[in-house]
Amino acid sequence: MKFLWNDEDVKRFDMGMLFLRVAIGVMMFFHGLPKMRGGPERWEKLGGAMTHLGIDFMPAMWGFMAAFAETGAALLVVAGLFYRPALLLLISTMIVATAMHLGKGDGFVGYSRPIEMGIVFIAMFILGAGKHSLDARIFSPKK
Repeated sequence: MKFLWNDEDVKRFDMGMLFLRVAIGVMMFFHGLPKMRGGPERWEKLGGAMTHLGIDFMPAMWGFMAAFAETGAALLVVAGLFYRPALLLLISTMIVATAMHLGKGDGFVGYSRPIEMGIVFIAMFILGAGKHSLDARIFSPKK
């Protein structure tokens, strides 16, 4: 039972980060997959959210970037590869999603999810990918 209360256990931290990375990354991937598969018409609609930030040019490109962040960057998070840059893409996407929901006048239920996910992504960014990641294997100094 002592292991339940021992916060110094680095192995548990790394396993916890692995679980969090995989679970959140897979969920975000499947959340973004219909957007990626939607093609240019869907991307144009998604990119229209940028008007809430005063950006009204190239909506299809911005929509593609959002779809890519929610799929491609999510897979990078799962693998723990280019972890922090991938999270920056996801954090940016959540900022735009929050602005879109607020701009449309959606209530708390509409804008709370991107805020919650943004908070999770910021915490993951701060904590790092952990030992069980491709970043750790590739970029950590060899002992």
